[in-house]
Amino acid sequence: MKAMTPIAKSLLTVAGSQNQEEQQQYLTFMLRSETYAISILSIKEIIQHSQLTEVPRMPDFILGVINLRGAVVPVIDLSARFGKRAIQVGRRNCIIIVEVNTGEESQNVGVMVDAVNAVLEIPAHEIEPAPSFGSNIRADFIAGMGKINGKFVIILNIQYVLSMDDMAALVGAGYTSAVELKPVE
Repeated sequence: MKAMTPIAKSLLTVAGSQNQEEQQQYLTFMLRSETYAISILSIKEIIQHSQLTEVPRMPDFILGVINLRGAVVPVIDLSARFGKRAIQVGRRNCIIIVEVNTGEESQNVGVMVDAVNAVLEIPAHEIEPAPSFGSNIRADFIAGMGKINGKFVIILNIQYVLSMDDMAALVGAGYTSAVELKPVE
């Protein structure tokens, strides 16, 4: 077997790093028998469903808040956020803690889902653009459609789904502002 020259080694290293950059990891989860995915770069942690404190006069998609190591974290029912029937809480439900950028700051938000599946790598060439029609959620919520084992998975643009400005507008002037949704430090 021939020894590799330094140039060949460096080309393989560059090719390998480009391959790694092309593939991103996504957490897949179930919501109303559909599979969705979120880039793991936005996810802080996954916790089991825990006791929620309801906040009066909130819209249906805000389930309440949890105490996460001393921080107040709002929890969103993703199904209700998509305009569907609310999640029926069971023992498989999980809360995915996601970091959402709000201008110069970031905000932790919990997303209630039916069940978490797995972390998968999806090559960039296996991700199609978001469809302009036919989806049962808003087009700006979709970052793309990933192909996994011949099936499509909806990759969410979590920054749009959990936009604090958008949710504050939905809450309305008579309820609470986005500032009140920020965790207490």
